Amino acid sequence: MSLGPYTTFIVTSYLVVLAVVVLLIAWIAIDYRRQKRRLSELESEGIGRRSGRNTMDKA
Repeated sequence: MSLGPYTTFIVTSYLVVLAVVVLLIAWIAIDYRRQKRRLSELESEGIGRRSGRNTMDKA
């Protein structure tokens, strides 16, 4: 399959997009772990999540 005279541009573009997507996935994974660790630290200090409360207890 020949891409013509723009082969270098097309391949480079796809590689750049692939690199950006991989970096975004890595960033999200690292941030997820960081947020989970921080949440665990807060809960161990006795600070709970509001979303973790039972809504029926408020009434």
